[in-house]
Amino acid sequence: MKTIIIEDENLTTQRLEGMLHKYDPNIQVLATLPSVAEAVEWLGAHAQPDLVFMDIHLEDDLAFRIFERANLQAPVIFTTAYDEYMIQAFKVNSIDYLLKPINYSELVQALEKYKSLKNQFAQPNLDVLLQFIGQKSEPEYKERFMITVGTKIRSIETREIAYFYSEDKLTFMVTKDGQHLPIDFSLEKLASLLDPKEFFRISRQYLVSFPAIQTAHTYFKGKLKLDLQPKTKIDALVSADRVTAFKEWMGR
Repeated sequence: MKTIIIEDENLTTQRLEGMLHKYDPNIQVLATLPSVAEAVEWLGAHAQPDLVFMDIHLEDDLAFRIFERANLQAPVIFTTAYDEYMIQAFKVNSIDYLLKPINYSELVQALEKYKSLKNQFAQPNLDVLLQFIGQKSEPEYKERFMITVGTKIRSIETREIAYFYSEDKLTFMVTKDGQHLPIDFSLEKLASLLDPKEFFRISRQYLVSFPAIQTAHTYFKGKLKLDLQPKTKIDALVSADRVTAFKEWMGR
């Protein structure tokens, strides 16, 4: 089987590749593509793969723009960080959808479903998808995250989260009760998934919720230092180039 992965999170891509090769070492991942633009370019220059894994929120647009701009006829397994957002629409004529973080047993079920349906596959109904999108007058933001800790999968509601931080190329969620939990999203991706009224990216290292901020102090070189609750391991500094936007956000 030849497949491509359209996904803008490197960790998710690597994890998915590993699970695919665990399922079948002969699966060939022809390309990993982080954006609509790169996916369209690749599809225009190569033969159709047997199967496509497609994230919904890509770094430059929503994934179904690919269907508008490229001749994609291969079966698609959608992946999504949302457990309610557009789920019914994504099931229209697609093979399946997987909720992030992707679970190996669910991946196996989706691949087995692909094998049983590949000869009967119909191309995703773009008109239905776009009609559904058009009904959404307000943007949808994540209300909960599925977190994998060891062999357990937990659901954490967004309102329980104090802040996110990155360390050693990993991202962690800190809950209001002080739990530090790893999460398969970069801070950049999280900033696009969360309500900007509630969360602000203060630096390359921190994405904070409004209720977590206790006090702000002036700091050298035009920065601000925040006291967060729960307390941080590393100073939570507002970058100098984000101070003005941060003050506007705080005073909104």
